[in-house]
Amino acid sequence: MVRCSNNLVGILNIVTFLISIPIIAGGVWLSRQANTECERFLEKPIIALGVFILLVSLAGIIGSCFRVSWLLWVYLLVMFLLVLLLFCFTIFAFVVTNKGAGEVISGKGYKEYRFGDYSNWLQKRVDNHWSRIHSCLQDSKICQSLIEGSNTKADDFFKKHLSGLQSGCCKPSNDCNFEYVSPTNWTRTPSSSLTNPDCTTWSNDPKILCYGCQSCKAGLLDNLKSDWKRVAVLNIIFLVFLIVVYSIGCCAFRNNREDNAWKRYP
Repeated sequence: MVRCSNNLVGILNIVTFLISIPIIAGGVWLSRQANTECERFLEKPIIALGVFILLVSLAGIIGSCFRVSWLLWVYLLVMFLLVLLLFCFTIFAFVVTNKGAGEVISGKGYKEYRFGDYSNWLQKRVDNHWSRIHSCLQDSKICQSLIEGSNTKADDFFKKHLSGLQSGCCKPSNDCNFEYVSPTNWTRTPSSSLTNPDCTTWSNDPKILCYGCQSCKAGLLDNLKSDWKRVAVLNIIFLVFLIVVYSIGCCAFRNNREDNAWKRYP
């Protein structure tokens, strides 16, 4: 007898199996084409994710379509752990991103970002991996548009909306009170202040700028905070989907047990 729940689990896992193939292929391609530290950092997680999805999908397909109860049990166990992990991560993401925000500066279109305003956990993670992140930020050329806009007038620049990374990494802190020459070229004046350590870290060299500043780390955390909140919302949707699939899988597992019992006692 054909069981609807078994068919649904089989179809869903065939779809995820097909999705895993381009994910693995993308990871392999990235490993061969990677030119920067950032790209090399991504290749292994992408391949691992693709292989994980492929193996779980195979377990679901074989377990539901071929009535292999122990394999379907393994599939359900992995799904349960995934639901639990995703639920914990979603709560954690909302907690660690609840603190910190950009500071509005009077007369400026952009905000200032301070590293100490953000979650201590995020601060430690960024500090521990800053050398790699620093390299990634330089490779990403986030300041390129500002470097190319060297003819931008001061009034026009101060009205600009800058991302957290651009504000923190591509210009000196507003505390420094440097004189504007161009978006990435500022000079010290007698009224300039060096109380903020970022003021001494700043350099007009396009390869240095404020990539080593605390404000750059803060700008990264602000971007990360926004991204994590979006991911957390998507996780909630994905979590509901996983719970539905898990429930259907439980029905398929029960069907397998009933079929095996029927075969054992004709």
